[in-house]
Amino acid sequence: MAALAGASVAIGAHGVAGTSSPAVPALCSSSSSSAPLLLRRSFSGAAVRLTESGRFAPLPVRAVSSDDSTPDATKQIEELYGDLKAKWDGVENKTTVLIYAGGAVVALWLSSTIVGAVNSVPLLPKLLELIGLGYTGWFVYRYLLFKSNRKELVADIEELKGRVTGATKEESF
Repeated sequence: MAALAGASVAIGAHGVAGTSSPAVPALCSSSSSSAPLLLRRSFSGAAVRLTESGRFAPLPVRAVSSDDSTPDATKQIEELYGDLKAKWDGVENKTTVLIYAGGAVVALWLSSTIVGAVNSVPLLPKLLELIGLGYTGWFVYRYLLFKSNRKELVADIEELKGRVTGATKEESF
């Protein structure tokens, strides 16, 4: 399949190059002139151009790899690996990190199982979609539609970030 990606076929008044297809000349002949119309068709089909007859014909598009990009990619991978290794070596409680990572994998598996079970119940997924769509509409109306409400949303987010990071003083009630 990769060999066909850049291949192109010339179509003229005599059909596909190398064949004798009687149906192709009728499509490729130009009514305004007696000269045959030459179309270039590509199997990649990513880009098109307008031919003389007003039809669209794909242009051949070929992906070319650059030899210069390979050392950069290898260098970036090596830097990433080095950074990860340095951070892992800097971790004091490796067992705690592994327990948290394992817990995250179990939580992901459990949530996937729950979503699959909910999705198999008839009409429940559509009802949840409808509830989500309604909540999204309310959120847009409440916080995003008017400028004063957007400022209020930004202030609420900044307050929450301050409480989470501990940057602001917490008020005791």
